[in-house]
Amino acid sequence: MLSRRAVGRCGRREWPRGVFLVWLSCGAASVELRPQPSDDHIGLTTARIDATATALRAIVEHRDDLVKTRTQTVNRLHVVLTHLIPAGAARGLSTDRSAEMLKRVRPRDVAGTTLRSLAADLVAEVRQLDRRIDKAARDIEAAVAESGSSLTQLCGIAALNAGKILARVGSVHRFRSAAAFASYTGTAPIEASSGDVVRHRLSRAGDRQLNYVLHTMAITQIRRDTPGRAYYRRKRAAGKSHREALRCLKRRLSDFVYRQLLRDATPAVTAGPGGQSGATLSSCAAG
Repeated sequence: MLSRRAVGRCGRREWPRGVFLVWLSCGAASVELRPQPSDDHIGLTTARIDATATALRAIVEHRDDLVKTRTQTVNRLHVVLTHLIPAGAARGLSTDRSAEMLKRVRPRDVAGTTLRSLAADLVAEVRQLDRRIDKAARDIEAAVAESGSSLTQLCGIAALNAGKILARVGSVHRFRSAAAFASYTGTAPIEASSGDVVRHRLSRAGDRQLNYVLHTMAITQIRRDTPGRAYYRRKRAAGKSHREALRCLKRRLSDFVYRQLLRDATPAVTAGPGGQSGATLSSCAAG
């Protein structure tokens, strides 16, 4: 059982007394804490496990592990090819290109034969990993579609990143505000001003994988003709550096993701007299 202090270190905050926590992992997305009345009138909290988020998180983490293993295997293949081919092997070779190079290698000693056999095994392993990664990606896409999430409507969020958000956030209702969600994603700015100079430094807290998803989303919007790019340019024109403007955009996008999650979790509102159901979030809104 983790102590309250240990749990506080994981979540960057102390948990109050009277809290019972089922801690699946640090920042577990599948656990939602809800206060419940008790006989002695002490506000206790129960943990409600979201099975859908837990399953999706398992698939997402499985794919991440496969991608990591593939990178390691490709690096090993490059080392073997470097020893096997006199001219060396360029980095970034595809498996098909590596297989073609092996066909032209005719080793005449035991060492060369062994290296060639090892390289062939590594090529086959990479191909198998590619198939497993593709299957995991399809499973994530199917799970996101089944969830009915509209996150993929946001510019810069494809099905894989939408799956990562859903898996790691779980129930959006466990965040009391957009600011709390920004703190969880590590996009909340940290004051670092000095005198008349107003500055904010990078926050290392929060879920780094969610932070990376928002980073990818921000870079995508900056590269395209989107309101996100316009917002970024306004910050640059105001004197902020590239990194500072990028952090501002990520904080803004965190709010939009939070609101989109709330919309998905809220029952549809009946259309009004004008036939409109209310404002919707633009697919690339950030400005």
